[in-house]
Amino acid sequence: MKKKKHPLHGFIIILLIAAVVVLLVRHFHIQDFCVVKPGVLYTSGQPRGMDYTRLLYRHHLATIVNIRLVSEHQDDNWHNEEVVWARNNEVNYVEMPIEKGRYFPDKQQQDNFLAIMAERKNLPVLLHGSSDDKRVAMLAAVWLEKSQGQSVEETIKAIEKIIDDRKLTEAENKFINDLAK
Repeated sequence: MKKKKHPLHGFIIILLIAAVVVLLVRHFHIQDFCVVKPGVLYTSGQPRGMDYTRLLYRHHLATIVNIRLVSEHQDDNWHNEEVVWARNNEVNYVEMPIEKGRYFPDKQQQDNFLAIMAERKNLPVLLHGSSDDKRVAMLAAVWLEKSQGQSVEETIKAIEKIIDDRKLTEAENKFINDLAK
């Protein structure tokens, strides 16, 4: 007598395989990771867990610049994990908080970031925020225009990649255009 195949078994196997694939992709994917200039500047959302080690070995990070406010990590452990990891791996750790609501860096924040980027010993740099990447994008724009001499058009093209290929707002365009002055 032949055994009847139950269609539910195949469905369960497909679900298990899909779950494993999703977990592996999520494990090896760094949120909003973008290469601004290889070997010099990388941007991302908040790294977690093994992301730091992968970034160190793949991109040889020398400095992490965190632009999140203290209030964004009071209840989470990621901040302590990041600071301890940086110290243990001899990676410079810089906190440069920028408010989410006012995501355009002021003159002092711009100057501080440009000074970090000007020091060869600090390179490459990972500039990260949270899943909200506007703050990261605007600080990267400052570096691209003021330090790298990119045109407004080149900077806008690079920034659109950091912000997931969306068009810039009028305020963002104005900020980038004003950097050229």
